[in-house]
Amino acid sequence: MKKHSKIFWSYFRLNFASALEYRASFFSQAFGMALSNSSFIFFWWIAFGQIGGKIAGYSFEDVLFIWAVTSSGYGISTLLFANASELTRLIITGELDTFLLQPCNVLLSVLCSRTSLSAYGDLIYGFILMVIFYGSNRLAWLWFFAGIVLFGLLMTAVVLTAHSLSFFLGDASVIGTLATEFLINVSIYPEKIYAPFIRAIMYSVIPVGIAVHTPLRLFAEFSLLPTLIAFMVAGLYCVLAATFFYRGLRRYESGNAIVTRL
Repeated sequence: MKKHSKIFWSYFRLNFASALEYRASFFSQAFGMALSNSSFIFFWWIAFGQIGGKIAGYSFEDVLFIWAVTSSGYGISTLLFANASELTRLIITGELDTFLLQPCNVLLSVLCSRTSLSAYGDLIYGFILMVIFYGSNRLAWLWFFAGIVLFGLLMTAVVLTAHSLSFFLGDASVIGTLATEFLINVSIYPEKIYAPFIRAIMYSVIPVGIAVHTPLRLFAEFSLLPTLIAFMVAGLYCVLAATFFYRGLRRYESGNAIVTRL
């Protein structure tokens, strides 16, 4: 565990230093993503102004809470484990060979070896929403942090699982993209607007509801059992995703690619 933690932080420092090497690009992408996300505040403000009251049982502040969790959770996932979405490309091109030759955990090395510059904007945007609309509400901040941990773990696990299908099916990039888009899109709207079938998926196959909507309910009314279940599901999904990756890795055939990583 100590060795893995050291590898993880080494990758993080290197990725951060690499991002700062091109500071203009780094800050422009981060600011651009935060600005793009902020446009949705205006959309929801207009929607609630026209309808009044609540939408599908969610108040304006409730919607902004799930937006904050989704944005920062997505930021954490793509900041620390951005290469999960590149797994299909690594498999198809044979670049995965490079990670197999390294004397460290293959999955950890694959996930942490790349970061996303725009992820900083997503991460900061969620915190800005919380500061503006929840201020010093400690309970809101507690469930916000719980939510971004759950969302970050589950998103990484979902993306990893979807792209690990490439070991078995060939190019599974479309499946990976669809899974990612589903996860994000159902996270930023009140869950009751979806059909029962979609809500069932949200709490089973792609359990994004556990990461976003459950923290909101627990913020309104705390219950110990749902809290424990949420973190157990996130942990179990991560274990299953890692197991599926290594099961697929047995089927991987080297691309005999000569790749240099600096």
